[in-house]
Amino acid sequence: MVTIRADEISKIIRERIEQYNTEVKIVNTGTVLQVGDGIARIYGLEEVMAGELVEFEEGTIGIALNLESKNVGVVLMGDGLLIQEGSSVKATGRIAQIPVSEAYLSRVINALAKPIDGRGEISASESRLIESPAPGIISRRSVYEPLQTGLIAIDSMIPIGRGQRELIIGDRQTGKTAVATDTILLSPAIADPISVPTQDMLIGLYILTNGNRRAYQQKRITFDSPLWLRWRLDLRILSSEKFLSKFTMNL
Repeated sequence: MVTIRADEISKIIRERIEQYNTEVKIVNTGTVLQVGDGIARIYGLEEVMAGELVEFEEGTIGIALNLESKNVGVVLMGDGLLIQEGSSVKATGRIAQIPVSEAYLSRVINALAKPIDGRGEISASESRLIESPAPGIISRRSVYEPLQTGLIAIDSMIPIGRGQRELIIGDRQTGKTAVATDTILLSPAIADPISVPTQDMLIGLYILTNGNRRAYQQKRITFDSPLWLRWRLDLRILSSEKFLSKFTMNL
């Protein structure tokens, strides 16, 4: 006959209690009420922050923008074709941010910082908030060095400083884009990496917004120059991705 020993039972219970994992992970979740036109209405997510990234059940990322008493309006950072009513959504606890790295130079990306040039993924260990505050005037470095655009008509008449903003105004089809494009192609600080020291190099950033795929391919052929390919970053957002324009302008 098997005898029950109370001391052994107490020992086993004590060991089980000591080995019990008390770590509890609290996740702020919600449920999709409706989705369409790049916007999703979420019930729940009581503690979500404005501008916080949320993740849908099928993997799509969104940004919580409209915080109401009973639901949350989320802008989808993707097509959202697989999102269904009733599916779950969880808050990530992170404000909208994008990865940053020098590995993005010479690459072509979309508005979500995803590579679209067929050259593999981009590894980035750091990230930056999209809605980050601009540095104060005192902490900024003063404009002390001129910038040569490579266009004699501009360099001889208009003083442009490196680090300042310059607005190009004109009617349609008057060559505004051509001036900016030629500056990227002709500027000695960009187009001549052999004679210009690395610390003096400029980074050429070309952003195509609300364009079509044909215009994108034409610009890519124009910019694919091996001399300055290393110092360029192309950001493409097509007319089919207009809902991302607001966030693209903040990058």
